[in-house]
Amino acid sequence: MSDVILVLGASGQIGIELTQELRILYGNKNVIASDIRKGNQKMMASGPFEIIDATDKETILVIIKKYNVTQVYLLAAMLSATAEQHPQKAWDLNMTSLLNVLDLAKDKYIKQIYWPSSIAVFGPKTPKENTPQNTIMQPSTVYGISKVAGEFWCNYYHEKFGVDVRSLRYPGIISWKSKPGGGTTDYAVDIFFNAIEKGSYQCFLSENTRLPMMYMNDAVRATIQLMQTDSENVKNRTSYNLAAISFTPKEIASEIKKHIGDFTISYQPDFRQQIADTWPESIDDSEARTDWNWQHNFDLAAMTSDILENLKLNHLKISL
Repeated sequence: MSDVILVLGASGQIGIELTQELRILYGNKNVIASDIRKGNQKMMASGPFEIIDATDKETILVIIKKYNVTQVYLLAAMLSATAEQHPQKAWDLNMTSLLNVLDLAKDKYIKQIYWPSSIAVFGPKTPKENTPQNTIMQPSTVYGISKVAGEFWCNYYHEKFGVDVRSLRYPGIISWKSKPGGGTTDYAVDIFFNAIEKGSYQCFLSENTRLPMMYMNDAVRATIQLMQTDSENVKNRTSYNLAAISFTPKEIASEIKKHIGDFTISYQPDFRQQIADTWPESIDDSEARTDWNWQHNFDLAAMTSDILENLKLNHLKISL
């Protein structure tokens, strides 16, 4: 494949695994990882890495010209829980970085953009079950507000300037390869690390809080699949709903107990509960499934088994 890809925000939860997969597909030298600070050892050793502040348009352009970049995956963002603590910084990072990249595509420096949205675009008045692709979006968080605005900027640049920008509304993303980065669905990552290391977990959401989730393997695959599909198949230029599984803290704890019999969970909801209460319980992603044949591979049982197996192996290596 002849594309050269720049990943902005490559050291984040999604960026680490997406960059790795892109390097497998496109070749290490054709995927330039970047972040505001150095990446992990594997990322730094496997291919090019550049220190880039995603709000610095001039530096982004220098790197695009240096490597003849054709695609940019913009993952740099301040997530929901952290953004509530730093609203102005979150808005500045989330919006300036997107407009920078959209402008560079408008000016023909790059051919294609990927930018993730989120279920945070929805709000308390949105239908909670099988949330439709097109529905009420009245987010109650800075992160959600920035994502709604970003979706419409993406559509505007596509309609006005022909920019090929593509987007997915991620549900909660669950991974074992990196710790989470300040999101409201982080409990579903933390719970696995705590199950292995402590045998117990104190959850910051209540036991019956149902939220849409997805295993990282599926999220990475969906992202690349969307970017590789023919342009005429991408009929939505705001952002596609994306779904896989929905569960509660109680349900995931029950699944973990099938593997770790003495695992216990307790609940102490904090400010993130108020955020979660405004989000959907399940997502209708039929447009993604129709337009570009999206299908998820992992249900709750398969995901839990895979994560615990990998974490146990890692824990054993560390112990040795």
